[in-house]
Amino acid sequence: MHNWPQALLGGALIGLAAVLAMATVGRIAGISGIASGLLYGGDDHAWRASFVFGLLSAAPLYALFSGGSGLGLPQVGAATMLIAGVLVGLGTGLSAGCTSGHGVCGIARFSPRSLAATAIFMIAAILTVGMIRHVLAVQP
Repeated sequence: MHNWPQALLGGALIGLAAVLAMATVGRIAGISGIASGLLYGGDDHAWRASFVFGLLSAAPLYALFSGGSGLGLPQVGAATMLIAGVLVGLGTGLSAGCTSGHGVCGIARFSPRSLAATAIFMIAAILTVGMIRHVLAVQP
């Protein structure tokens, strides 16, 4: 059963993180931009490293306080995850951002580019799931 209060809290925390990133460092909380700036960027590594650390520590902290991570085991093999990761990386490069930057922050700013990118993300996701589940008949 879906735990909507936790989902609501998670969404609120994502929104709070986006607002704090804009208010404190004047940057969009787009994960692909934060990560690429951390790896290849200039002198603003501290806030980027803190943001990534917060992302990576959230699941273990949740597990510590709730007794379970809420994460299931991977449904696919390592090769599939690697290919998917490469495709997501290529997609974020082509769209100049990711779902967090465009979908959360861009739509909140009424950015036409972000509205278009998010619509394309959603259409691609729906088509991918439809293809995998109904054409290839792969079930989780």
